[in-house]
Amino acid sequence: MDWQREFDESRHHRQEPTTQSPLSRTSWSQVIVLANRAPFRHERSSDGKMRVARSASGLVTALEPLVANCAGTWVACADGNADINVSSELPGVRAEGISPQYRLRYVSLDDEEYEGYYYGLANEGLWPLCHAVPVEPVFRHDDFRRYRVANGHFTSSVVDAADGSPALVLVQDYHFALAPRLLRPRLSNDSIIAAFWHIPWPPARVFARCPWAAELIDGLLGSDIIGFQTDGDRDNFLETVASTLDVDIVYADDVVCYRDQATRLRVHPVGVEWNNEIVRSMPSIQECREQVWRDHRLLDGITLGVGIDRLDYTKGIHEKFLAIERLLERHPELRPRFAFIQVAEPSRTCLPEYRSAREQIVETARRVNARFGTGNHQPIRLLEEHRDPPDVYRLYRAADVCYVGSLHDGMNLVAKEFVSARTDHGGVLVLSQFAGAARQLRAAVLVDPYDVNAAATALARALAMPVSEQAHRMRLLRANVAKFDSAWWGRQLVEEAMTVAAANRSGANLWYAAVTDAAQTSTGL
Repeated sequence: MDWQREFDESRHHRQEPTTQSPLSRTSWSQVIVLANRAPFRHERSSDGKMRVARSASGLVTALEPLVANCAGTWVACADGNADINVSSELPGVRAEGISPQYRLRYVSLDDEEYEGYYYGLANEGLWPLCHAVPVEPVFRHDDFRRYRVANGHFTSSVVDAADGSPALVLVQDYHFALAPRLLRPRLSNDSIIAAFWHIPWPPARVFARCPWAAELIDGLLGSDIIGFQTDGDRDNFLETVASTLDVDIVYADDVVCYRDQATRLRVHPVGVEWNNEIVRSMPSIQECREQVWRDHRLLDGITLGVGIDRLDYTKGIHEKFLAIERLLERHPELRPRFAFIQVAEPSRTCLPEYRSAREQIVETARRVNARFGTGNHQPIRLLEEHRDPPDVYRLYRAADVCYVGSLHDGMNLVAKEFVSARTDHGGVLVLSQFAGAARQLRAAVLVDPYDVNAAATALARALAMPVSEQAHRMRLLRANVAKFDSAWWGRQLVEEAMTVAAANRSGANLWYAAVTDAAQTSTGL
C-alpha cells in the first residue's frame, strides 16, 4: 500500500509537508490523538517572552511521529501557563519545527476539575491500582464526578476537531477511560476509535477494588480497538471484563461483544522513533563523554552509570540507590571510580506519596555519598530537574551503563531510547524484569530491582562486561528496537483500524452477529 511505503520511508527521513498523508487511501480525513499531555508546553516569562518546552513523556515519544506523518490533530490538557493564550490567539495551533506539521488543541480545566480528574482519580486512584507497588489507591466520589466531567470536555474538543468528517481517533491511556463511550454517538459512522492503555492492567480481583470499575470498562468498550503493551495486560483485561459486565467474548480472536458492538483487543508494544533527528545530530561518543565529564565535573577514569526517570515511586529510584550502595560495599575498588547520574524529573509534587518518595530518595543518596564519597567525588549525582532530549541523549551516549529499575511499568521507553542512542554498539542496559520492555529486550542484563543483592551483582557484571560482549548484546537490542519502532507501532494501529473499517463497510451487523455466535459457542451457551 502507498501509505505503508510512505510510513516506512519516514522512519529514516523527515519529509516536508505534503498534500498526501498516509491516510489518503482510507476513508478518514484525519488522525486525532487524545492525550493528557501535549508534545509542547508554552511558557510566558515575567518579561513577556514565550518559551516552548518539549514534553519528556514516553507517550509523546511514541505518538508524535505518527501524528506528524499524518498531519493530524493532538488534543491535550493545557499545562503551560501560556497554552490557553496561544490557543485563543490561534485555535488549532500549529506545532512549528515538526515536519510535516500537525495541529494542537488545548483543553482548559478549572482547578477543581483538574485536581479531581488528574491528581485524584487518575493518579491517586488508577495509577497505584494498576501498578504492583505498596501504595494504597484512593477513591473519592467527587474525583470520579470530575473525571467524568473532564472526559466530557476533552470529548467535545475531539468532536470539534473532527468537524463531522470521518476520523481515526486514538484515545490514550488511563486518563480517558470514559471517552470512547462518550465519543461513539458524536462521531460520524465511518470514524474509528482506538484506545491504548499504556500502563499495566492488573488482575481482575485488583481492578475490582475501584468502585467505578464497571463504568470505566463500559467506557473503554466504546472503542473499536483497545491496545495493550503485553499479553499479560490483555489477558488481565479480558478476565476483568468477563467478571464485571455481561459480555460475549471470542477468546480465540480476543474480541469482546457488548452493547451491539465488537471490540478487538490487541497487543502492540510501544516503540521509539528510530534514527531520529536527535541521534543523527549528536556529536561522537567521545565528544559526548567529554561534554558530560565537563558538565558534571567527573574525575578522569570514572566509570559512569545513568538513570533517567520521572520522580515516581514506581520507577524504583530508591531501590536503585540501595543497589549502588550494596555494590560499593562489596567492591571497595569501585568507590573512587564509579559515578551514577540520576535525572529525576519532579512529578505530581502536590501528592503526599510523591513527596514521601522524594524525601526517601534524597536521604538515601545523601547517605550513600556520605559513606563512599570524598571531597571531590560523589558516587550518586541526583539531578531533580527536567532535561531536554539532547541533554538526555548526550548522557545515554556517554554512559557505560544505563539502569532502568522500574518496580512495575507498562513499557518504559528510556530503555529503548538508550539502545537507539548507542550507534557505537557500546554500553550496557541493566533492565528491570518488571518493565514491559523486558519482554522484548532480552539481551539486556535483566534484574529484579527488589532484590538488592542481585541488583548489585548485575551492576557489577555490567561494569565489568567485555567490550565484545557489550557489542554483541547491543546489536541484538538495536535490531529489536529498530524493527519494533514507533513507525511499526503506528502501522499496527492504522492497519487494525483499516480492518475494522473494512468490516464495517461490508456489513457491521452481519459481522457482529457472526462474532457473537462464535462467542456463545466458545463459552458453551
